Amino acid sequence: MFIAPFYILFATFWLYPILYSLRLSVQKSVGLGKWQYVGLSNYQYLFQDPIFLRSLWNTVYIFLGNVPLMTFLALILAFVFNSKFVVARSIFRTIYLLPYVTASIVVAIVFSIFFDQEFGIINTILATIGLPRFPWLLSTDWSKAAIIIVVTWKWVGYNMILMLSGLQTIPPDVYEAASIDGATTTQSFFRITIPLMKPTILFCLIMSTIGTFSVLFDEPYVLTGGGPNYSSTPLTLYLYYVAFNYFKFGYASSIAIVISFLVFLLSYLQFILFQERG
Repeated sequence: MFIAPFYILFATFWLYPILYSLRLSVQKSVGLGKWQYVGLSNYQYLFQDPIFLRSLWNTVYIFLGNVPLMTFLALILAFVFNSKFVVARSIFRTIYLLPYVTASIVVAIVFSIFFDQEFGIINTILATIGLPRFPWLLSTDWSKAAIIIVVTWKWVGYNMILMLSGLQTIPPDVYEAASIDGATTTQSFFRITIPLMKPTILFCLIMSTIGTFSVLFDEPYVLTGGGPNYSSTPLTLYLYYVAFNYFKFGYASSIAIVISFLVFLLSYLQFILFQERG
């Protein structure tokens, strides 16, 4: 009776939509409220759809550019702010967490102004120091870089808090013993901190993977609209266009199932890589 609310909510808002998406993914609409069973043709068309393949590459590119960088920065910041020598640690932790609690739409709108080619503050600073202005939101090469910068800026504080909680579970005696044995700060970081932080790092990696493949929508939608020429369209944004612009709900459901499979596969691979050995 006590655990029933969880299972009711899970079945209503998670299990039922998943099963319904599976059902839709093997059908196509043939009229108002009418569906036709098409088997695996939606999945077969995925790998013939150049826009889907480009969206898949964009998502992988953003994932590779964002997740390792964000995780590393979060770990470094957590290590710094966990030090007793840093003054006003609570204030700095709050400042770095502010981007996370700010609405993604607001963040994307502000950065769209920052990235403006002619009047944006980023290009103004680059021009001041003698560097060329970059077409951040208008170039097929730089549009994904702009999204990586925004997503990293927004989520690094959240991951830093998770890393900080992991760091605080490490007994200080371990560092004191290493210091007595002559270990430097760098050696302690790589040989004590990172090995003992593996569970927390794994959790951050998996949550960031889920976010990149399943939640990344607001930033590319506001910053570039997925353009130019679909060069910054992630899978989630393409799914939205297919479902609500073209009303191909069966095909969109097959994209959703593929996204879920990719998230599961990447998470499983991360578990394998971080598995304790020996």
